[in-house]
Amino acid sequence: MEEKNIAANEEKKSLSFVEQFVKEDLEAGKNGGRIQTRFPPEPNGYIHIGHAKAICMDFGVAEEFGGVCNLRFDDTNPTKENTEYVENIMSDIKWLGFHWENVYYASDYFEKLWDFAVWLIKKGLAYVDEQTSEQIAEQKGTPTQPGTASPFRDRPIEENLRLFEQMNTPEAVEGSMVLRAKLDMANPNMHFRDPIIYRIIQIPHHRTGTKWHCYPMYDFAHGQSDYFEGVTHSICTLEFVPHRPLYDKFVELLREYIEELKNGKIEDLKESQNLQSFNPSIFQSYDGTRQIEFNRLNLTYTVMSKRKLKALVDEKLVNGWDDPRMPTVCGMRRRGYSSQSVRNFIDSIGYTKFDALNDYALLEASVRDDLNKKACRVSAVLNPVKLVITNYPEGQTEEMQAVNNPENEADGTHTITFSRELWIERDDFMEVAEKKFMRLAPGKEVRLKNAYIIKCDENHPCDKDAEGRVTTIYATYDPESRSGMPGANRKIKGKTLHWLNSQDALKAEVRIYDKLFAIENPGADERDFRELLNPDSLVVLDNSYVEPYLKEKKAGDFLQFQRIGYFTPDIDSTPDHLVFNKTVGLKS
Repeated sequence: MEEKNIAANEEKKSLSFVEQFVKEDLEAGKNGGRIQTRFPPEPNGYIHIGHAKAICMDFGVAEEFGGVCNLRFDDTNPTKENTEYVENIMSDIKWLGFHWENVYYASDYFEKLWDFAVWLIKKGLAYVDEQTSEQIAEQKGTPTQPGTASPFRDRPIEENLRLFEQMNTPEAVEGSMVLRAKLDMANPNMHFRDPIIYRIIQIPHHRTGTKWHCYPMYDFAHGQSDYFEGVTHSICTLEFVPHRPLYDKFVELLREYIEELKNGKIEDLKESQNLQSFNPSIFQSYDGTRQIEFNRLNLTYTVMSKRKLKALVDEKLVNGWDDPRMPTVCGMRRRGYSSQSVRNFIDSIGYTKFDALNDYALLEASVRDDLNKKACRVSAVLNPVKLVITNYPEGQTEEMQAVNNPENEADGTHTITFSRELWIERDDFMEVAEKKFMRLAPGKEVRLKNAYIIKCDENHPCDKDAEGRVTTIYATYDPESRSGMPGANRKIKGKTLHWLNSQDALKAEVRIYDKLFAIENPGADERDFRELLNPDSLVVLDNSYVEPYLKEKKAGDFLQFQRIGYFTPDIDSTPDHLVFNKTVGLKS
């Protein structure tokens, strides 16, 4: 018995607090043992790694407990939303490796929400307010002082109904009227002080066109949408904690409304109110939605505000939503992050009730760890200088085999060619070397990877141009030291250098990415976030070389440029103009 208890405790510890709540609900038989979650993004921008954390939880819980997760777009504000965002959100979720059961939209429920609002007006629980937004804000009060009632709070029901219908006409003026719920102007929870539930927006909607001119607010649509769909667990971030009582209040009123529908107490039913149009689960063992909040994902050297990210895009401070410096999922994909590395990182930081600032280095470590298992090892020279092996026969070449991935033998090998003239990294040579410099220098030996041991000429180590810049390095090779030959085991003090055959190496553009912001926590800085951008977040090298083997590589392929870091072909890359993005270095 004691062993069983220990095992049970260990299992409990392995679950996050969110998963533990879900497990307890299942064991209690709530909702007939059914688990249904949803991921509800607003299609007003591209999703970032913070949303990815929510995706992993929403879809992960459903998978873990044999439930379903739906995708629902909260499209209640046509001023900011469009189909481009919808399509890219769906693409990013698929890339992360998740699949939704159904796709819904808040706009699917506009008829139902409108009818519910009409019912609230008839019950004396909502009214049309013609004050300005500034006046309404002033009357809200403070957390310690009650608010002041609107002068329109007690206007007659018939007048409210007439004005509400007027709000949904092409002639209605934005900002001239709003519909407010009549709740409690003295409630210590500011969200209860007669919240706005409908406002006029005269902009066509990306799905409904010009059918509507009056749209529900998020707080009014969100809980009801969950209820219409029969969602059992609403898993969201901590900023929604103070919204939860209002969420529950609106759902409580919705239950009362539906009960009256069921009992035939509401006359003049519209088609949208027909009971058959509601989710059947509402009437079959549905105990309602449990809202659970967890901490947001914040990263050093970046911002997670969609408003700020959109400003960076709109003002062309970055090259689009998928710029590899952006914390967007598509930006990380373009940079060369693997979906598994993102999921592993989210797993490693966990879910808590406390907001924290996570070090970007933890994400990079996760990427590095995953790519080490997947990336093909290749050679690239980013800052080239010519190396001539003076005793190697002119015109001769040799084919050598390079291992694609030492972590996975099944990945095989590819062919590289060796010749008399090579490219090596400029930093791998020093004419006047420090004592601890273990690379190429006059009289010093190094190994060329997969090839020979070479020794730099002592008497004539290099040529220089008029500015004193090294143009050519000279060395000799040991013919008995080729990799695989007995002489290859000869010990030398120098390091192993990567290289390229200058005869067949391909020119490439290499984009070196660094942190987008120059300070650790730009979100907490009072200065304009634009002033905090890192001026060196992108360095473009346009005189680099890569192996011919890379000509056929595509965006999304994982590569390790040996001794340099992990890279991937960019979407801009073509066979005639190769472009590679640096994903992350080999070491932190």
